[in-house]
Amino acid sequence: MKKVIAENSEVLMHFSIKLSDGSAVDSTKVDNKPAKFVMGDGSLTEGFEACLLGLSEGSSESFTLEPESAFGLPNPDNFHYIELSKFSADVPAEIGTIISFTQPDGTELPGIIREVIADSVTVDFNHPLAGQTVTFDVDVLEVL
Repeated sequence: MKKVIAENSEVLMHFSIKLSDGSAVDSTKVDNKPAKFVMGDGSLTEGFEACLLGLSEGSSESFTLEPESAFGLPNPDNFHYIELSKFSADVPAEIGTIISFTQPDGTELPGIIREVIADSVTVDFNHPLAGQTVTFDVDVLEVL
């Protein structure tokens, strides 16, 4: 009998995430390296995990998730304004560029340059897919 995904299941699967225009954002199939994780370990959002519950080994499904169930809505508190002088030729403030910023505790946090006005650079620290409706395609390979 095929094993079914439940809370705390260890899962090995291929997945792809696509935007509403059909463009692929991420896929484990590119490098043919399936993702392995434990349900509830925080590596997937609750909305993604809810889609997986009850799926069995060998099943392939496709789910469309609204922003609230996927990567959330953009939080205005995650927009920060940084002086243009903090950027350099090595790390230019170009709109659309993703830059990794070192936090006070030493961890890295990616931010997207959204606009440059005079000496102020707007950096968006929301998840890059916040506010996006996404399609989540999964191929469940193994449930351990």
